[in-house]
Formats: sequence, C-alpha cells, structure tokens
Amino acid sequence: MSSVREKPQGPAQGNERLPGELTLRELLRWTWRQLTSMRTALVLLFLLALAAIPGSVIPQTSVDDFAVKQWKADHTRLGPIYAKLGMFEVFSSPWFSAIYLLLAVSLVGCILPRTRVYWRALRAAPPTAPRNLTRLPDSAAFATEEAPEVVLDRARALLRKKRYRVVAGGDAVAAERGYLREAGNLLFHIAVLVVLAGFAIGSLWGYKGGVIIAEGSQFSNTPTQYDDFTPGKLTKASELDPFRLQLDRFDIQWLFDGPRKGMARKFVAGLTWWDSDGTKRTDDLKVNHPLSIGGTDVFLIGHGYAPVLTVRDAEGNVAYSGPTPFLPQEQRNFTSFGVVKVPDAKPKQIGLQGLFLPTYNGDPLNSAMGKDLNPLITMQAYVGDLGINGGVPQSIYSLDTSKMKLLAKPGGKMFRVDLKPGQSVDLPGGNGSVTFEGVKPWVRLEIAKKPGTWLALSGAIMALLGLCGSLYVRPRRLWVRAVRSADGETLVEVAGLDRSARSDLTDDLTAFVAALQGAATTDITTNGSAGAAGAAGVQEDQ
Repeated sequence: MSSVREKPQGPAQGNERLPGELTLRELLRWTWRQLTSMRTALVLLFLLALAAIPGSVIPQTSVDDFAVKQWKADHTRLGPIYAKLGMFEVFSSPWFSAIYLLLAVSLVGCILPRTRVYWRALRAAPPTAPRNLTRLPDSAAFATEEAPEVVLDRARALLRKKRYRVVAGGDAVAAERGYLREAGNLLFHIAVLVVLAGFAIGSLWGYKGGVIIAEGSQFSNTPTQYDDFTPGKLTKASELDPFRLQLDRFDIQWLFDGPRKGMARKFVAGLTWWDSDGTKRTDDLKVNHPLSIGGTDVFLIGHGYAPVLTVRDAEGNVAYSGPTPFLPQEQRNFTSFGVVKVPDAKPKQIGLQGLFLPTYNGDPLNSAMGKDLNPLITMQAYVGDLGINGGVPQSIYSLDTSKMKLLAKPGGKMFRVDLKPGQSVDLPGGNGSVTFEGVKPWVRLEIAKKPGTWLALSGAIMALLGLCGSLYVRPRRLWVRAVRSADGETLVEVAGLDRSARSDLTDDLTAFVAALQGAATTDITTNGSAGAAGAAGVQEDQ
C-alpha cells in the first residue's frame, strides 16, 4: 500500500491572502475612517492650539524682525536650533501647516456624513409610541370621560403650540423637537472650517511688513520701502494699496514720579497720509487703534530715537547726513544701539557703532530714563572696506569690521566718539569728522492686509452660535396614547424622553398633563424615576 505524502503549504500566491491581511483598499478605508473620526478631529484641534503657543511666546519674523534678531543675539545656543525648527516662523512652518491641513480634511470628513444623517433625520417622522409608555423614565397616566379622539386632538394642538413636530397614528400621537441641537453641532464644525479658510485666505492673498519712520520722514507703500516684508503666496506687488504717509510728530507722556517713574505711556503718532487719488488727510495713530487705508491696516508697535549725524570724510565733504534709527536694548531707560555706515566717504569708507543714551547720568553704558533730557552718543569709529559692495546682503544694524581698522588716538589710546547735541569731533588720522546735530523720535509701524479677517470673525461668531445651540437646545420626544377601556372610560398615557440625558422631564410633563386633562379626570399616576429599567424598556419596545 503506497503512502501519500502531503505537500507542505507555502505562502499564499497570486491573489490569495493570508487570514487577517489587509488589502490596500481596506488599509486606505481604515486610514480615512481614523482620520475623519471625531476623536482625531479633537486631537488635531488640540495639537493646533498647542503648536500655536511657540508663535505667541517666541518672537516671530513676520511680526517683529528686529525682536527676532535681538532674541538670537541673546540666545546664541538656542537661536540656530529654533531657526531649524521654524520657531521664528511658526504659522508658516511645514509642521504647523500639516496640522492645519489635516484638521481641515478631518473636519470635512466629519461634517459630510453627519450632514447626510441629519438631513435624513429632518425628513423622517417622529418614532411611533412604544407599547408600554409607563415604562419610560418620565411618564404619567390618567383616566377621563372624554372620547379618545378629543384627547388626541387636544394633545396635537398643545404639542404644535410648543413647536413639536407631530405625527398621529392609530390611538397615539408622537412628537419630537430639538432638531437644532445637531444643527448647532454641525454649525460649530463648519465654523471651524470657516475660520481656517479665513486664515488661509489671509496668508495667501495678504501681506505684512514693518518699517521704521523718523519724525519728518515719509513712507510709500511699495515692497522696496519696507525694512521687512512678508507677502502672501499669491500676493503681487501691484496689488498693494497705493498710499504714502509722513510722520509729523510723536508724542509720549513720561512718568516722573511714583512706582513707575521713568516709564512712558500714551503714545500718539501724528500722521499725514495721501491715498491713491492724492487726497491729503491727517490722523493720530495710537497703540491698539490702527489706521485703515483701503484694505490695509497701519499699527503702531514700537518707538525709539534716531540721532541726527553729519559725517565728513577726509576730503572735508559731507558723506553722510540724516537721522539714524538706534534700536532700544531695554524698554525702561531706552539705552539704544546703532550703526552708521558711510560708503561714500573718500578715500576710505567710514563705519561707526555704539550707544545712544537719552538721559546721560555719568555712566557711559546706561541711561537714567527713557526721555531725552541729556542725550549722549558714544561710538567707536572704523575706516576701511564696509563689505557692502560684495553682493552679500548685510543688516543695517550690524557692522562688518573684518576689513576695517579701529581708529585710536596717537599712542594707541582708545578713541570714542562721545558727543552731545551740537558737538563735533575730528576722527584720528585726518579721516574726517562727526557732528551730532540733534535727536528725532522714530516709530515702528506694522502695515498689514488680511483679506480673510472678516471671514475668520464670521466663523468665530458661527462657532459661538453653534456651541450655544448644542449646549442649550434639548432634543425631546413625547408620546400620548388614549384608549377606551372596558368600563367606558378613556385611559390616557403620556411619556417623554430627553435625548440629551442632561435633565428630567418631570416638571414639563406634569404641566403638559395638567393642560391635557379633561374636567372628568378620575385618576392620575406618574412615574418620574424609572431609571435604567425604564430606559432599557424603551430600547426593547422600539
């Protein structure tokens, strides 16, 4: 007798699948269901809020480029790491955009199926009355001499008056209301999408930039006039609102006594501006009160001092003259740092860098307060090649001294340009002179156009309305059954169900039964605490 040797089974070949193995279609369907689940949407919304925290704590390039540079200078180790992670441009970083887009896709996936379900619920009739109404958590029963038809007609009238949808069938009336609760949920989710769309429109077709304007200077709304400019992905230079403005004055109220002595308040920038038609207007620009020109908003976000310097070169010619903005190093006493570059000086270019002290008190590195009561400028002087002709862009607030020589007094002693308004000093070696003409205030303006702002605001209002609807609208069902008993009386059963499970219907049901009762009522029984057993009975009967 020959034996049969079974061939061992190998791995599945062709279109055969191992048990539990997912196809690509099933894997994609599972991924989509996970992405569009309500849990995932809530997690992404939480991650979006979490990801926005660095944008509120760490200076952002799109808001204040100077603050970013100062932060990097103060944190030399963390600066490069944060730059690689996109912490200085959080809201345009790839990881923030990924969360943003995933949340939008998740919300769309949540809204569409729920909208279909809600539409079917709106078109569907209220569910028929269960067989045993008295088993519901909130129910009542009474007997009356009136005919069942009279009781049911009165029930329909009362329920419609209370804005219930009513359906009569046989010996019972079914009613339901509170459909706006689910509409509130849908409105809230749609509102989140509207808010996201508003921010997206603003980032694509809007722009934001910053500029420092000294008193008496003008600015034209063109990209080349900005100190830093961040256009939207689809923004064109020709789409900027054509206007120009001039800083006429800048007024500050300083405190000279009290615990906040030396601090400033009530910043007011007097502006003159011209629109595209050349119409001249004047306005006072204040903090948190922007000036709107067309679709562009102008904000006052900073201020400082611009010493007016005149630099003559070795040949005696004026190579540089005008106000030079110095950046405050601290906001209380306004000790400020600045750089003066004189590329037109001959035969050697001149560079100056140092501090401006609004109220000099004898300390060469500190000011007594922020108001310019005793201004002093103290700087080091360099001659040589500024390095600005090599094609490599430089910051106007940094001086490349690698190809320059620090000027010193005869004998090698330190030389500094220490001047008060009206004073002049000759540079060592016959390299020219520096004159401190005076001081002008400057303001930093943020100029932004965000076309999606009103859309985002509308979305926020929609979200608030939807949230109120979902919290305060209580979906309810009510049933009334009237049956003629063997002894000739009509037995009336009334039951209600609060689908939000946040309150009972005892008081409302009692009031409804009182309105429904006839004059010949003979007996009333109520049930307001059936609890879990009653709820289970509802599920069983339906």
